[in-house]
Amino acid sequence: MMSVAPSELESPETRLAPDTPWVCLVWNDPINLMSYVTYVFMQYFGYSREKAESLMWDVHTKGRAVVNTGGREQMERDATAMHEYGLWATVQKDD
Repeated sequence: MMSVAPSELESPETRLAPDTPWVCLVWNDPINLMSYVTYVFMQYFGYSREKAESLMWDVHTKGRAVVNTGGREQMERDATAMHEYGLWATVQKDD
């Protein structure tokens, strides 16, 4: 019979934490029109005009908006897509 060495047993320190939510942030820039930012949010994320405009106004007035939340890989894909549309975007862990 094989036994497991104590160091191989799962301990609270070695358990993998679930992938905590990450966010994709879009930042205000001096280049893109507000109508274009709204269009991108509707086109890429499938948001309604009202939701897209609300996010666009957050970008415009607050300097940034959380446009999506989820796993890190998906948020990185979203940020890359925003870059391809010419928007400034970053990814960070949700607070």
